[in-house]
Amino acid sequence: MDEKKRIEKKDGFMLGVLSLMLSQTLIKLLGLVSKIFLTNKEGFGDIGNGIYGSGYQIYAMLLTISSIGVPNAIAKLISEKVAVDNYKGAHRVFRIALITFGLIGFIGTLILFLGASGIANAIGVPEAELSLKVLSPSITFVTVASVIRGYFNGLDKVSVTAKAQALEQVFKTVITILAVEIIGIGTNLDTTLMAAGANLATTLSVFLSFVYIYIYYNKFKKMILPKIKQNINYIPDRIKNIVKKILFVSIPITLSAIMSTLSKIVDIVTVVKGLKKFLPDSVAKAHYGILSGKVDTLATLPLSFNIAFATALVPSVSSLITKNDTRTASKRISFSLLVTMLIGLPCTFGMMVFAQPIINLLFPNATEGGFLLQIFSLTIIFAVLMQTTNGALQGLGRIIVPAITSFIGVALKLIFNLILVPNPKYGVNGAAIASVINNFFAFFLSFLVLRKTIKLELNFTKFILKPVIATVAMCICSYYLYTILIGIISLKIATIISLIFAVIIYIIMVIILKIFTQEEILMIPYGKKISKILKTIGIKQN
Repeated sequence: MDEKKRIEKKDGFMLGVLSLMLSQTLIKLLGLVSKIFLTNKEGFGDIGNGIYGSGYQIYAMLLTISSIGVPNAIAKLISEKVAVDNYKGAHRVFRIALITFGLIGFIGTLILFLGASGIANAIGVPEAELSLKVLSPSITFVTVASVIRGYFNGLDKVSVTAKAQALEQVFKTVITILAVEIIGIGTNLDTTLMAAGANLATTLSVFLSFVYIYIYYNKFKKMILPKIKQNINYIPDRIKNIVKKILFVSIPITLSAIMSTLSKIVDIVTVVKGLKKFLPDSVAKAHYGILSGKVDTLATLPLSFNIAFATALVPSVSSLITKNDTRTASKRISFSLLVTMLIGLPCTFGMMVFAQPIINLLFPNATEGGFLLQIFSLTIIFAVLMQTTNGALQGLGRIIVPAITSFIGVALKLIFNLILVPNPKYGVNGAAIASVINNFFAFFLSFLVLRKTIKLELNFTKFILKPVIATVAMCICSYYLYTILIGIISLKIATIISLIFAVIIYIIMVIILKIFTQEEILMIPYGKKISKILKTIGIKQN
């Protein structure tokens, strides 16, 4: 590959990552708006979050089985075909996947709808039955849409996925607020019905997003039809063999994704029941609502920024390995891990330092959970690194490894939840401790396998020491400013200013410490302009 094409490929990869990052940022911010509204809504609050979260997480489990692993699996198979210009073969894989997973999604819908009552009673939150029923149709729509997203990701058009997901969240936020307000007025603030209304918003938004991506696909199909008809490198394969290949790739990736959802299911099953041993029923549900509604929402924000690397790495690395370009694959994985560290570390410790001020800012009518958030924040760094590591492993063909390591992590979480949560000394904090243990071991084991699979260009100073120094400087400076401001202005304004200041200090420290090399800066979108600005102000990178 000549230099010009190599640079274009780098730009394409990072532009795709940037597109996904921006969409995921928008998604999480809008999701946070919804969560703030629900938590502060009269008659909803932490108890409403407990009912809403119970229904949603069960739905998310079935959704994961039918769709979450599908985009990456389809993207991997499509990218391998496209790497050798076999567009007809790629389209055939897509069509067969569409039928296969459409059926799986429909089965998931039936299971959730028909089993809603039994599932709700089994988890100890019978009020969640209606929420589960209104969520059930969305599984089919998401499954089919996920196959289409995987097709576009495999063609290196991840911006399509980004737009569809962002559009879905816009619909969801608007419909959630409208539905809950209308139901609240019409039912005199019935918490169970408002929770069901919030989940109904998910189904409606999923359907609208599906319509958008399906219309886009029909337009795109006309553009790519000439390449499909060329029949370059096309070798016909039996439908049975293609289905086997799809399932062989998608099942391990889906199992890996299931583990993340299963971790939350562990909380649903064990936290409320464990807390009921020494707390009243309503208080136990409220504590779970704090964990699932506020703490989990805030602590998973950084995961949405970083998921772009995990999504883009699978087809990118898979394509490079198909071409035997392990050198570029190694550089791309190493760079992705470095950026992941630079995202995860400040988010982890920034969240720990400002845990209570952030909750006070966002949830003024329900300010409990500061200490719980501090503990849970430790999951961030391990979770984001695990995302990128697993994406790299899947791209390298080690697709079963993330499922195994994640399973070990979830098993540990279940054990520690059962031990710690019923203990009054720990209570709901025990679930947070168990989550830290879960994410640490799952990441550590995956990373060990990754290092044995491919040579990584990482060193201690660059990957750990310098990011830690930048993070410590950020925390000290921003918290010092916060202590000064709280005696002068309101707590909310002081928190906002301090968090903005923290971001500025961190960026400055990353530049001063020269964490990125000149080559790595050029990999970033608009890297040439950034490099030129740094040189202008007298900062030269290595």
